[in-house]
Amino acid sequence: MLIKSWLKAVGSVLLAIAIFAPAQAQVFFRIGTGGTAGTYYPVGGMIANGVSQPGKIIVSAVASNGSVANVNGIMGGSLESGFSQSDVAYWAYTGTGTFEGKPKVQDLRLIATLYPESIHLVVRKGSGIKSVADLRGKRVSMDEPGSGTLVDVRMILGAYGMTDKDIDAEYLKPNQAGDKMRDGRLDAFFFVGGAPAGAIAELASSGVGIELVPLDSPEIKKLVAGQRFFTADSIPAGTYKGVGEVKTISVNAQWVTSAKQPDEVVYQITKGLFAPATQKALDAGHAKGKFITAQNAVKGAGIPFHPGAEKFYKEAGLIK
Repeated sequence: MLIKSWLKAVGSVLLAIAIFAPAQAQVFFRIGTGGTAGTYYPVGGMIANGVSQPGKIIVSAVASNGSVANVNGIMGGSLESGFSQSDVAYWAYTGTGTFEGKPKVQDLRLIATLYPESIHLVVRKGSGIKSVADLRGKRVSMDEPGSGTLVDVRMILGAYGMTDKDIDAEYLKPNQAGDKMRDGRLDAFFFVGGAPAGAIAELASSGVGIELVPLDSPEIKKLVAGQRFFTADSIPAGTYKGVGEVKTISVNAQWVTSAKQPDEVVYQITKGLFAPATQKALDAGHAKGKFITAQNAVKGAGIPFHPGAEKFYKEAGLIK
């Protein structure tokens, strides 16, 4: 009788522990993206929705200033992950390029290469601007501080022997630049992102005629030859209303994180990214969504994979 009473008491205690013990804490995982009128933000939102696991891992897309700001946010702890141009990620990891003279961001790790990002040079139709050289003395937005676009624009200007001082430089998000161009207060603006970019598509459809200036000159080809991340690219005709095919250059968009993030969390997120439902949503949700595949994810790495992502790619037979 005493044994039965004891067992009953123990059972009650165990039941109480099961009921009142706190559930396993949810993991919150932010993705630093870019401005809301660019490509990072909508793609980040689709990825966040696809890889979140209710009650376990909650992933959210956060608007930011772009690649450099995202890398700094990851290292500073204000972001768990972020999107970055492949050149910016490599420079941060190696302490070269725009990170020259700064401590190497040695904890930066890759989750996936996502899609190619085309460099857009947008001008008003009939402006007479036919090449980067024609920007001298013009009102030009180079994108905002902290963006990968700004880094690349300075390299492009440098290929022509120019700097910010050779143009009437402004540092605006693409939607702000589009508004100023619509009002006739800006001659040109640069943007690096997957085409179609929302701000440029909106501008092209608003009745303001635009043109995209080709980036295909001898100066650009020399720049590409000296950099490992730029590749020849083209923006197809009809991507933007009234604009034909334009030759340009591109870099890759990558999803990066810190080595300090738990392996299992990154593994589950990577697995979720390539789940059929997420892939279907990406295909339908944005023109660049079809590029986000497991096969493309392991291309052009530049920095080490996070162990959680690496585990998934090894299981999928994509890396050894």
